[in-house]
Amino acid sequence: MAKNPNKIREGNIAFDVLFYALAVFFAFITLYPMYYVLILSLSNPNAAASMRVFWWPKGFFLDGYKNIVTDRNLWLSYRNSIFYAGACCVFMLITCSMCAYPLTSRALRGRKYLTFFLLIPMYFNGGIIPSFLMIQKLGLYNTPWAVILPGSVSIWYIILFRSFFRTIGESLREAAMIDGANHYRVFFNLFMPNSKAILAVIALYTIIGQWNSWFQALIYLPDTYWQPLQLYLRRLLILQNASLESVMNLSAEALEEMAKEQLSNNQLKYTVIFISTLPMLVAYPFFQKYFVKGVMLGSLKE
Repeated sequence: MAKNPNKIREGNIAFDVLFYALAVFFAFITLYPMYYVLILSLSNPNAAASMRVFWWPKGFFLDGYKNIVTDRNLWLSYRNSIFYAGACCVFMLITCSMCAYPLTSRALRGRKYLTFFLLIPMYFNGGIIPSFLMIQKLGLYNTPWAVILPGSVSIWYIILFRSFFRTIGESLREAAMIDGANHYRVFFNLFMPNSKAILAVIALYTIIGQWNSWFQALIYLPDTYWQPLQLYLRRLLILQNASLESVMNLSAEALEEMAKEQLSNNQLKYTVIFISTLPMLVAYPFFQKYFVKGVMLGSLKE
């Protein structure tokens, strides 16, 4: 039988070179934006404002980091974001896993109808105004629970949990129940220990989603004491810009001082952007070994 000359053989040098070149390219376009913000935060404000920084810092400017260390509001919002992300992650794993477990049991009557009922809110919702009125009537407005409770359950994650639980096998559940285990023992001692992959994936998705969330806090948390880091960054990026009227009424000396302050604020923006992404960069490696397995088994296999 003739060999195919176009077939890629194991250990093919050309394929290895192409593969690693593509890997390096995609790693570069993924990491460079983050690196670019870092070198901007360390560069001279004038060089950063003129966008003459590309590969390494020009000058050395640490005032942005000095301002962050002494900024109480930043660390307060940082604490709030960590609290919201952690609380939503824990509640999300508990509610979604416990809701998905009964949907995998053959003994549950109307299981298909319940699954169909759960799918409806994935495509239709009441909108912002009913949600706002509900949060207000429940007394959750301007409290952390206005952010935590709506972010503690997801129909999509329930479906992922259900799909993953079905890969464990009904025979294991039946064997455990024959040995005298009830549903609580089966769930906590059998299903959950074997679901580390999907738990890690959903935990990562929840933490990232909540960490980047700002719209709900903007609506439900008018008090800056409870606002997360993303709203602090929003205020820094948008609300600190001087209005045109105030600039036109200033003297030359005041305009020069305002220009210096604006440059300093720009450096502070780059610094806060870099600092705000660090927790996600630190958290991701701990979930990486479960990530691919959890996504593939939890979302595709039935």
